[in-house]
Amino acid sequence: MIKYRDLTDKEIATLVVYGCSAENWKNIQVAEDFSAQFLQDVHFSGKVTLGTYEKIFDLSGGVKKHSGIYNALIHNCDIKNNVLINNVNNYIANYAIEEGVYIENLNLLSVDGISSFGNGVKASVMIESGGREVEIFDSLSAPVAYLIAFYRHDKALMSAFKELTNKYVQSKSSEKGVVGKNSQIINCGSIRNVRIGDNAELNGILSLDNGTIVSNETAPVKIGYGVQCEDFIIQSGSSVTDSAILTRCFVGQGCQMGKQFSAIDSLFFANCQGLHGEAVSVFAGPYTVSHHKSTLMLTALYSFMNAGSGTNFSNHMYKLGPVHQGITERGVKTSSGSYIMWPARIGAFSVILGRHKGNPDLQYLPFSYLIENEGESHLLPGINLHSAGTMRDVEKWPTRDLRKDEKIDPIIFDFLSPYTIYKTLKGIEILKDLLQTMDSNATFVWYQNCKIKKSAIRKGIELYEMAVDSFLAKTLSIKVKTVDAGSGEWVDLTGLIAPKTEIDNLCNEIVSMNLQLTEISKRLTLIFQNYSDYCFNFCHSIIKDKYKKNVSELSESDREAITQKGEKADKYLNDIILRDAKKEFNSITKTGFGIDGDENTRNADFEAVRGSFESHPFVIENQKNK
Repeated sequence: MIKYRDLTDKEIATLVVYGCSAENWKNIQVAEDFSAQFLQDVHFSGKVTLGTYEKIFDLSGGVKKHSGIYNALIHNCDIKNNVLINNVNNYIANYAIEEGVYIENLNLLSVDGISSFGNGVKASVMIESGGREVEIFDSLSAPVAYLIAFYRHDKALMSAFKELTNKYVQSKSSEKGVVGKNSQIINCGSIRNVRIGDNAELNGILSLDNGTIVSNETAPVKIGYGVQCEDFIIQSGSSVTDSAILTRCFVGQGCQMGKQFSAIDSLFFANCQGLHGEAVSVFAGPYTVSHHKSTLMLTALYSFMNAGSGTNFSNHMYKLGPVHQGITERGVKTSSGSYIMWPARIGAFSVILGRHKGNPDLQYLPFSYLIENEGESHLLPGINLHSAGTMRDVEKWPTRDLRKDEKIDPIIFDFLSPYTIYKTLKGIEILKDLLQTMDSNATFVWYQNCKIKKSAIRKGIELYEMAVDSFLAKTLSIKVKTVDAGSGEWVDLTGLIAPKTEIDNLCNEIVSMNLQLTEISKRLTLIFQNYSDYCFNFCHSIIKDKYKKNVSELSESDREAITQKGEKADKYLNDIILRDAKKEFNSITKTGFGIDGDENTRNADFEAVRGSFESHPFVIENQKNK
């Protein structure tokens, strides 16, 4: 703690000589070993405390600058030790400037009245006109936001969350802002009502208004040139750069926003990327990615989603306002130029190609291709289980986790999980029913405004059953603790996969036991930690349905049969995935290589640039699984 004292007459005289002034010198207090020589052309008003300024900042190019305050108007601020403030065009008002902060060429930094610094801002996700608003706050997690946005049917739960968020917002409200230790604010415009964490880097921003930057030494936040943010929260380890514009937005940990990306009323959770395009009223779960200028993400739920260039999600076929919403379950990808008219629901790990206006609900047909053909929507159920691209996505997500500090969003990365297998089992029932009800001479059937060929139905059943066999074989060997939940329906709270019964129990506890936000977080963490045990119980229930036996009653031959079926399914799926990957090395993909040579030159050039099939890391890893 810094011990403060009044200025001496000699120090006041020295400051006056250096061009400094004050409304009342008695309102200025300084550290015991304060030195007046490192303040020049500074005007003070209100109550101000000053530390000692001994540090020399080493800048790029070998330039050195001494800490101190130069050419600034300071009002009602606490400026700690070894801070450099230089060239403030307007003023700094109502801020605590922590140790080691570097501020240079700034227009304005102020807090006006009592501010909650973006906490409590309502983002109208999913529906532009409102109805699913989420009050953002600086420790918000994806599962909590999911419950707030999508459990509107539970009025008692909504009331509990409203009370909790109001209490949290009050705890974060203050008349004074903070610039955290060792942060940098350089060549910036106006910053109003913004709380800035430690080690943040703000360089060239145009404006920040009413927000919190949750930066720290382990996971600093970077905000760059041309950025404009209003009513926002940015969590640790994220970057917002290159003229991005965010309004009423939450940016979770490890996110990257830039390249003129614009977003309004949107939530982006861990490791999302928004570059070039536009987002409106989006709930973007972890690893949602948009990289292209012409991509419009609109009024929908996404998770582990990759939007192709020119993708357009539309809610504009309305009569009573923009009220339609869409759901893309985890792992959905779109091709270039894709179009989906909301409302619609796309199953997990599906691929969308072309334009679709039929408002399909395909949640129980995951791993599918939705393809436009002559203006019609054609569905290939389960075919994406063949895709090398999908498996590569699944494998790369954990390796691309940019979170360096404590992870707020609990994320399950599994491709085949109780969530997708539950949907798959429902899909098998749907496809079998379609086969039974089809005319014997028919070659296709319509389902949810999508055309499905009879051959595609049979192939889908085969692939879905392989996925189930693979899951059961791998899950049967899990060592379990003593948890009861897991059978029945599972839900995906955008990253956290859990038994629906456990989430329902949590919701009841929030209401009946008055759980606080920290307690809710602990309960979600416990659910996350128990995932493997829940998986076993889910596997147990499926085996009981299929074999009419409890797992404890399975004989060695039963277990061996389950294992063999799983291994057979794995081998088939892995072989076909590798064949799909090999397409990336065929004669067509070599077009354009060896530009001035013959076929031998083309092959040599291709291998020098792209490598060989056998040496590709994805192929090597999947060869191990054969």
